[in-house]
Amino acid sequence: MKKVLFAALCSLLFLNGNAQVALKTDGLDAQYVETIKGRAQKIVDGLAIADAATAENVRNIIANRYFLLNSIHESHKGNAAQRDAELYKHHFELVADLSLYIDDAKIEAVKDGMTYGVVPKTYQAHLDMIPSLKEEEKAQILAWLKEAREFAMDAENSDKKHGWFGKYKGRINNWLSKRGYDLVKEREAWYKRIEEAKKK
Repeated sequence: MKKVLFAALCSLLFLNGNAQVALKTDGLDAQYVETIKGRAQKIVDGLAIADAATAENVRNIIANRYFLLNSIHESHKGNAAQRDAELYKHHFELVADLSLYIDDAKIEAVKDGMTYGVVPKTYQAHLDMIPSLKEEEKAQILAWLKEAREFAMDAENSDKKHGWFGKYKGRINNWLSKRGYDLVKEREAWYKRIEEAKKK
């Protein structure tokens, strides 16, 4: 009996993990749907998913996420408290859904794809600008950038997504200044290194 139940459970899990994810497009403009599908597909193309069915499911999960975010922002215009509560309620669904099909590294890539790659670009820029950063300082910078990304992923548009990163970049800069880094000098030295590298 236990073996039968175990087999049934395994079968159910297998089916759930490989079920086709449907696009939730009811009531949506066809051109808007195609635009969002294209945006989601561009992110998926960067993941190098070998299995076509898995890739399609991931694309549909990402597209559905965009549909949901648009619906929340449109439905709660003028009421930030309700909007934020609704965004929070659904915030963790994306990772949960994606985890059925891709690993943590690819989920990170999806998050970066939805936020213009700001986290890796900004993190690398800090490492290049201040080569003397300590390991714990690098870890803190990355943690704050990833925190900013969580907010940016739910933001209404490009400007507001970048706004969240701008807020956290300011926090990082203030923190580094308090730790004794002269950011003006560090930036000038960095630019100089870039120019010298171009001449080689």
